[in-house]
Amino acid sequence: MSVVDDFLRHVETERRFSSLTVRNYRHDILAFIEWLGVSCDDFSADSIERATIEDWIQYLTDDCHLKPSSVNRYLASLRSFWRWMLSHKHATHDIISKIRQQRMPRRLPTFVPDTRMESVVADVVTDIASDEFERVRDAVVVVLFYTLGLRLSELHAADDDDISADFKQIRVTGKGNKMRVVPIIGVVGEILKKYFSLKSSQNICIAQKKALILSSKGERLSPRTLQRIVDRRLKLSGVQGKSSPHVLRHTFATHLLNMGADLREIQELLGHSSLKATQVYTHNSIEQLMAVYNMAHPHERER
Repeated sequence: MSVVDDFLRHVETERRFSSLTVRNYRHDILAFIEWLGVSCDDFSADSIERATIEDWIQYLTDDCHLKPSSVNRYLASLRSFWRWMLSHKHATHDIISKIRQQRMPRRLPTFVPDTRMESVVADVVTDIASDEFERVRDAVVVVLFYTLGLRLSELHAADDDDISADFKQIRVTGKGNKMRVVPIIGVVGEILKKYFSLKSSQNICIAQKKALILSSKGERLSPRTLQRIVDRRLKLSGVQGKSSPHVLRHTFATHLLNMGADLREIQELLGHSSLKATQVYTHNSIEQLMAVYNMAHPHERER
């Protein structure tokens, strides 16, 4: 077994990274080794210099015409691989940690404006009143993404027993297998109770299956199906542009911030390891902050 196989087994079985993350690691590392012109069995970390990594980045940029975000993903995969090799004595020289990522243009997160989200919520409430399982389930998917700020992978992995018995909390398994608890507001708890009742009364839930979000046959929905549900429901409600689970996650954070929630509290709810990742949402509050400033600052009032 090669050092690459050992690393991939480590992130999959010990770190319990998502299948998508493992697949990306495999693709990126194998692409680098193929570019080197060696096999995985012949790969030797200590035979590689920092200049080789820099040439690889230049190749991805100039020859493959990759965007900075894609180049940075390759580099991040290689950096994780190198850290693991160093810790397991497969490498003795750290040649990659000081290589800088490609500078990326600042992109602001896409979110659904308050007024448009009101129509989405109104349509969802109508669907919740139905007794059709799939209609209610699809509404629940939208509600959970919007009111809990979940990642796609987090809702996909959620099980029934992650919901507390009183329907007031959900246990979420985030990136790197980190656990957090997110509160469930009262109206969402009532929606979940109806959803659970439908699963039971219509014999949707198979005894061996614990998945929270199920197909009509009792199987856990795939991430792609969850994406399609959100895209369809948002477009039906008139949302223009991007319409994905991540857009609802951004909307959750943006609306909380605009309503005065503390940035660190939002960080906890989103499961961000760094406050810097959460600060990107402050762009949506600039106009609101300026309005407050103009009203409250003594020099502005004197004009």
